[in-house]
Amino acid sequence: MMRKFFLCKIQFLLLLVPMGIHAVGVGGSGMFPYSVELRGYISKETGKSPVAYLWISEKCRKVKAIIFCQQNMTEEALYKMPSFQRQLAEMGIAVIWVAPAFSNNWDPSTGCQNIFEEMMTGLAGQSGHPEIEHCPVIPFGHSAQATFPWNFAAWNNSRTLCIISFHGDAPRTNLCGYGTANVEWGRTRNIDGIPGLMVEGEYEWWEARVNPALAFRMMYPQSCISFLCDAGHGHFDCAKETADYIARFIRKSLEQRLQPDGTLRKINPQDGWLADRFRPDLPGTDGADKGTPSNLREQYVPVSAASYRQYQGDKHDAFWYFDREMALLTEKRYQDTYGKKLQFVGIEQGGSLLSYDTSVQGGMRAGFLPEKDGITFHLKAVYTDASHQQLSLDHGKGKLHVEVICGPVRKINDTTFRIYPYEAGWDNSRRSFSIWLAAVADPDQNYKRAVQPVNILLPHDIMDKLK
Repeated sequence: MMRKFFLCKIQFLLLLVPMGIHAVGVGGSGMFPYSVELRGYISKETGKSPVAYLWISEKCRKVKAIIFCQQNMTEEALYKMPSFQRQLAEMGIAVIWVAPAFSNNWDPSTGCQNIFEEMMTGLAGQSGHPEIEHCPVIPFGHSAQATFPWNFAAWNNSRTLCIISFHGDAPRTNLCGYGTANVEWGRTRNIDGIPGLMVEGEYEWWEARVNPALAFRMMYPQSCISFLCDAGHGHFDCAKETADYIARFIRKSLEQRLQPDGTLRKINPQDGWLADRFRPDLPGTDGADKGTPSNLREQYVPVSAASYRQYQGDKHDAFWYFDREMALLTEKRYQDTYGKKLQFVGIEQGGSLLSYDTSVQGGMRAGFLPEKDGITFHLKAVYTDASHQQLSLDHGKGKLHVEVICGPVRKINDTTFRIYPYEAGWDNSRRSFSIWLAAVADPDQNYKRAVQPVNILLPHDIMDKLK
């Protein structure tokens, strides 16, 4: 009788874990207790199958929704942020991170949908949370991964809780972050009633990225497209205030969409609020290489946020928000930076100021100069002039610090960092040995926030120092 019981249990577990997926060990960060290998796809970056890692709060009894993201850059900065994790735990939300990515555009003809469904089944079985197999999903992506969340939702609209495109793209944009053509949805596919958030940094501002989002709202009047200008931020950073905004957006989605039986109700955009689009106040923020400098503030007459039916401005230039709280929070982010002066930040390494190089992604690259242990190194944020080549006294009184963006590196304090065993492994020559950090100067009453990313390439024998 006991033997029959164990045989039945084994057969049940085999049903939970499909043939295309098998469990693998987790990495060195200690964050992810579960992981599965996605054998339905071979990455061009590694020549191997990607691995999907699952984080669930130890206090979580039932997962209400899952943030689904793939390896790129600031996805790591967001989900590793302790304050963000605490808010996810309160909401009962888990995180899946796939490294390396298996789909930039979410074109189902490539098999990505089948890989996703097998992944969810496999992680549900391994984690002991069967609800994961069918629970609502929050697709999240940054930059080259910023198009896939919209397309994922178009093919999974009955289980997409909300959509987050971070420093990224508009739905159905013609300027995909990955640099090639977007996926065609067809006549009947849409994301009506699903809250979607597009975030674009003030220092990466490009009108050509915002306009498709406004056009999409007019083309699909039942869509619920929110927009946040990440004021005082660029393309490569993820600040706590922005993470808190995203967490609140997710919380609103749960409160207004998740029904007792686990299904999702569609939101009527006319039950929400509208707020005017962001209008940059910095000449040249539209980018000399991206068109003429923006002058949207020159003849701008402010329009206050209001409920959808009472909004007095041009709805073609407005974005949708859940309610008064989210609309006013968005306006406050803009008001806090308008009219303030620019300040600039650079990085010192070993007492010398790093040079600024426009030919390098992000503008700065540092050498890897570790201590005797081979894994600990130091960087220091400093105020500079606009060229980033000279130190400057023209700045505010905000705190200077350096933050981790992505890669196998931990912050010890504002100037000290240490390499750790990477959960994504050491077999990706493109990503495993490339770490990104950002120098930050906090804002004050007179100056905007300043950010400067820096890339460090690690030696390929670095893992030997970690033993």
